[in-house]
Amino acid sequence: MGRSAPIRLGQARLAEIARIGIPVPTYDRARLEPAIVHVGVGGFHRAHLAVYVHELATNGGAWGIVGLGLLPDDAEMAAALGGQDFLYTLIEKGGGEPSAQVIGSITRFVHAPGGHGAAASELIAASSTLILSLTITESGYAEPSAAKRDGERTTFDRIAAGLALRRDRGAGPITILSCDNVPRNGDAARGATLSAAARLDATLPAWVEKNCTFPNSMVDRITPATAPDDREWLRESAGIVDSWPVVSEPFRQWVMEDNFAGERPAWEDAGALFTDRIHDWEQYKLRMLNAGHSSVAYLAALAGIAYVHEAMAVPALRTFVEGLLHREAIPTLAEIPGHPREEYAASVLERFANVGVRDQIARVCIDGSAKFPTFLIPTVERQLESGGPIERASTALAGWARYLAVVDPREQAFDADGDIARRYAAEATADPVAFLAYEAVFPPALRSSPRFRSTFAAGYERIAAGGPIAALSAASGMESAGGGP
Repeated sequence: MGRSAPIRLGQARLAEIARIGIPVPTYDRARLEPAIVHVGVGGFHRAHLAVYVHELATNGGAWGIVGLGLLPDDAEMAAALGGQDFLYTLIEKGGGEPSAQVIGSITRFVHAPGGHGAAASELIAASSTLILSLTITESGYAEPSAAKRDGERTTFDRIAAGLALRRDRGAGPITILSCDNVPRNGDAARGATLSAAARLDATLPAWVEKNCTFPNSMVDRITPATAPDDREWLRESAGIVDSWPVVSEPFRQWVMEDNFAGERPAWEDAGALFTDRIHDWEQYKLRMLNAGHSSVAYLAALAGIAYVHEAMAVPALRTFVEGLLHREAIPTLAEIPGHPREEYAASVLERFANVGVRDQIARVCIDGSAKFPTFLIPTVERQLESGGPIERASTALAGWARYLAVVDPREQAFDADGDIARRYAAEATADPVAFLAYEAVFPPALRSSPRFRSTFAAGYERIAAGGPIAALSAASGMESAGGGP
């Protein structure tokens, strides 16, 4: 498919791109209705929700997406999409040659950082807006500090302002749909919205309760950061110049509650699953996919491994993850009829081993302080209650502590509480259990458990003495010798 003169992506060039064999939107993008406003247009949104909407439009759907950037850094995405008529290329990487297609479901992007509140409020208040969707990361749902409450407005403060305008205009109900990797993400969005509404106007929460719904959802697709090599492949092999393509694995999943304030797209026609067992689905993903990802990441980083698939090619690391899923995570999960836990675990291992996606260990290491309390700590708590195995989870947490202590902070992945975490990690170099005083991560049941404290300390000492790979082999051997079911 390579061409000597690559085609710069844009609406006027779609016919040319189609002629070189790249799928492009076949629908009239001008007829798409701006019914979904999405806050936080990044890689994951463009590889997930926007693809579902694109596929529905391909089959006659009329829903379209307006991107809304509330952060100063969103200027880069606004410029990239705006320069190519809000089109972008999705590169899917499996075991063979990557594939590319052009996605057209985003039809507009509004950049409205602090000081541009009116533009954001107008979008949220528009009667055409039926769904406000979000990918703002785990930290975006945290209650603001006192200083922030008195000054800088949060994302949910901006949302509350838009909802107040919507109420005043009588624009009708709206669904607020979180697509973040947060347990009970709809409930989290509801709580944050109501809190922000109360800060703005004492009467607004009652309107929100009556006119807004917050479906819980489980979203899943590995989406590594776009690398220069991806742009180069797209230019040289697919013949397209795209300012910011998005890369993903072929797998995707979206499970959600059917709790919408008004109309919604027929997402089930594009493969989404509507269920009343969203909590069980969340636990599958959090305790197997997400916990497995984070658990291997810091150990792999300590071993100098750059990509997840490379980590899975190391026998000790793969055995470690398999044991974590089957021996420690699965026993804590309620099985969903028709969706066995073991099959989900097998899919996780297959996805981690995907050579094509080249998922960066550094990306997975981002924000351990926010991730471990929901991904891995609940598994440890359940296993402590039942007397089950905790060696692998403890070793993973010890690996995180060691990473924070010995890797140059300038080379560490972003962590919202990184300075605090590193302070505890520094103390752990002399006394490993000192790290467990990090109360934001470790609940009382773990901090006070002699079994967890000793297992964590032993894992840390093995990592410090012999490195992560040797430590993993030892942890696996301890469980095989009789560490629980």
